[in-house]
Amino acid sequence: MQDINATASAAHKQAASEHQACADHHSKAAACHDSNKVDEAKASSESAMGCCNTATKNSVTACECSAQ
Repeated sequence: MQDINATASAAHKQAASEHQACADHHSKAAACHDSNKVDEAKASSESAMGCCNTATKNSVTACECSAQ
């Protein structure tokens, strides 16, 4: 059982880290829009999308691991 707990914990930590990175990119994109820095906002938005995709996959893995 301990291995499952360690695996689940690591998976949730990874997902949380990715979600935080995603939130940071979203915040930067919003700040750029507020400053009319459209190109920077676009770049941050694209980074946010990449992080969101990774975070979603990591969340699914983490939750599946916990469900075992």
